Amino acid sequence: QLQFVESGGASVQSGASLRLSCVYSGLTLDWNAIGWFRHEPGQVREGLSCMTLSGNSTYYEDSVKGRFTISGDNAKNTVYLQMNNLKPEDTAVYDCAPGFRVPTPYDMCVNMEGIDYDYWGQGTQVTVSS
Repeated sequence: QLQFVESGGASVQSGASLRLSCVYSGLTLDWNAIGWFRHEPGQVREGLSCMTLSGNSTYYEDSVKGRFTISGDNAKNTVYLQMNNLKPEDTAVYDCAPGFRVPTPYDMCVNMEGIDYDYWGQGTQVTVSS
């Protein structure tokens, strides 16, 4: 059974840094990517950063490029999102999710390919004040 547990969210000031963690379990070889997404209540989820589980390909959405870094530790079944220079517009609930037979991380983050919404975690809240 797939399971994803996000943590690391907090309330911080503009310019601060946070590192989010996503501990996963139950993935089979067909799940070949993982990504971080965010949304505000009632809004559509936005794909921020996605990567292959091998770590050899990543994608970043333009608004986070240069500020956020996705990385993984396969030995710990954990994916991280290092977030630097946080801005008020980064305020949202952050989720991680796996990708099933995803062609590229771009396809997963932008086109939501390979995503099964049954496997979203609870998310972790990030609030950035000015």
